[in-house]
Amino acid sequence: MFFGTLVMVILYLILQYTLAWIRYFNNLDTRLGDSTWRWSYDYQVVGKRDISDLDDKSFIRLRRKKNKIITFMYSIVMIMFIASMSLLSKFMLFFIN
Repeated sequence: MFFGTLVMVILYLILQYTLAWIRYFNNLDTRLGDSTWRWSYDYQVVGKRDISDLDDKSFIRLRRKKNKIITFMYSIVMIMFIASMSLLSKFMLFFIN
C-alpha cells in the first residue's frame, strides 16, 4: 500500500507539472485559448502535416507543442486512474482480511 500511495503522489506531481506547462503555453499566445483539457486545432489537413505551417510558423509550432503536452497529460490521467484502482483494491483487501 505504501508503494501504491507513493506512485500516486509522484503521478500527481507530474500531472501538476504538465498542467503548469499547458498554462504556460496558453499564456504565450491568446489564439490558443484558455482550455486545459482540449487539443487546439484550427485548420489541419487530414493525413498530412499542417499546411498552415507556411502561414504562421511560430503559432503552429506552439500549437503542436501544446497538443503534445495535452496528450502526455491524458496519458498521466489514465495511468493515475489505473493506479488508483489498484490502490483501492489493496485497501479493500487490507480491511476485509
